[in-house]
Amino acid sequence: MQIGPYEFDAYLRLVKNFHGNVAPGLVIGGFMVDTALRQLPEGGLFDAICETRACLPDAVQLLTPCTIGNGWLKVVNLGRFAVNLYDKYQGEGVRVWLDPAKVDPWPEIKNWYLKLKPKAEQDKELLLAQIREAGPQVLSWRSIRIRPHFLKRRHRGPIVVCPLCREAYPAQDGGICRGCQGEVPYVEDQGGAEAPLLQAVPLERAVGRRALHDMTQIVPGLSKGPAVRQGEVIGAGDLCRLQQMGRHHLYVVGDDGPGPEWVHEDEAALGFARGLAGEGVTFTDQPREGKINLLAAQDGLLVVDEARLERFNLVPGVVAASRSSYSLLAQGRPLGATRAIPLFLARADYLKALAVLEEGPLFKVLPLRRPRVGVLVTGTEVFLGLVEDRFIPIITAKVEKFQGQVVKSLIVPDDKGAISRGVQDLLDAGIDLLVTTAGLSVDPDDVTRQGLMEAGATDLIYGAPILPGAMTLLARIGPVQVMGVPACALYFKTTSFDLLLPRLLAGLFPSRRDLAKLSHGAFCLECKSCTFPKCPFGK
Repeated sequence: MQIGPYEFDAYLRLVKNFHGNVAPGLVIGGFMVDTALRQLPEGGLFDAICETRACLPDAVQLLTPCTIGNGWLKVVNLGRFAVNLYDKYQGEGVRVWLDPAKVDPWPEIKNWYLKLKPKAEQDKELLLAQIREAGPQVLSWRSIRIRPHFLKRRHRGPIVVCPLCREAYPAQDGGICRGCQGEVPYVEDQGGAEAPLLQAVPLERAVGRRALHDMTQIVPGLSKGPAVRQGEVIGAGDLCRLQQMGRHHLYVVGDDGPGPEWVHEDEAALGFARGLAGEGVTFTDQPREGKINLLAAQDGLLVVDEARLERFNLVPGVVAASRSSYSLLAQGRPLGATRAIPLFLARADYLKALAVLEEGPLFKVLPLRRPRVGVLVTGTEVFLGLVEDRFIPIITAKVEKFQGQVVKSLIVPDDKGAISRGVQDLLDAGIDLLVTTAGLSVDPDDVTRQGLMEAGATDLIYGAPILPGAMTLLARIGPVQVMGVPACALYFKTTSFDLLLPRLLAGLFPSRRDLAKLSHGAFCLECKSCTFPKCPFGK
């Protein structure tokens, strides 16, 4: 029994020397890599992708020139015991996997693979014996073509020195290295002071001093705001008010100042606001109580880079909060705010936060176009007049809320040829958004999708985790956006159409992943009195 150029026992010794023990996954992995190599043409240059981190990458590195270090081996951790070998330029290759349907004749392999037995109860000698006996019989393989983005050579680009840790790193990672952005796998001893040295002086000795920060006065149920603003000179008239607020001391910076390693909360808030605000977003000129509000500079749809907003808020002492992404905003409306938590933020943390923002702003407000809509109602019963159409007035009312216009509407029977011709008629009318209604259920006679594809629809997505609106359809026909609205829109005031229409008008085309993310919050409560969008639906 051979595994690559090695006899089985010789391969076991190789595995033990390399891995530290004879791991069953590495032995089976050897058969998998050997099987893949036998399907590839001799003399070709190939790369590898493992779909698990466990054992299999070691088998690739033992039997091929592909390693993590030279970049020819990648791990895309899908949790599947499978390996892909493919031509590094064309992407054509083979995928080999340990097939659960083929392990029944070897029960110890099955117990190991499907974890039917705890590891302590497995018979390793029997397991290795069955692996020797089974060889490649427990494997399956098929030809594949790798997605183009895996074929691209990724270069690190210029190398610079991090201004914080003084170590070299790829400039493309930002203004400071990823380690200083908080991604180090170890706990560091921060050392030094947690804040600059501040001096507390009795309030009566504070006259003539400048306030270090806004001092907030709260009148329960009536007001909240700064009684004294940062930078103001404390006068004798301020003393009584400050005492009523419970302040008997005033903190001032020592004679040497806070030092360059500290950033005042107002300076930090301004720096963050500049980096957070993108297209269609502005912010207040001056911080208020250490905080800056971000505002919509135009009417439109708020889009938030949620992943990087999370990264920003992982930086110690830093805060940015916003309204939900895809909220509709009027010009001047607040959409979020940012601030530093301490009065003086460590400059290292300030730079970490700015590094997150170097990739681009986190908030933007996209303007909505005024759509020219074509409505295509499908249904033989409606076409013949047996059922009165109620879709066209519903869609028209929703479109007009966005100052759009229904340019033309048609009713066609459940016939894909008629649907295709109707689509072309609407396209000829100069629409930029096609809304089709009904004919989107699982019934065999619902042929709307087939008619749309016959009319040239591409990028079609059918189905969305939104209730009501599960059978929503999205597609394109050239530059024209297409949205299929299921029959539930006749019975529910608010559906997937209301969630997705603003995105389309902002020039966005939701992907399958975008729709999947909508699932958390996309369950309508069907309230007797609908208050959408002032409700949790779609948020």
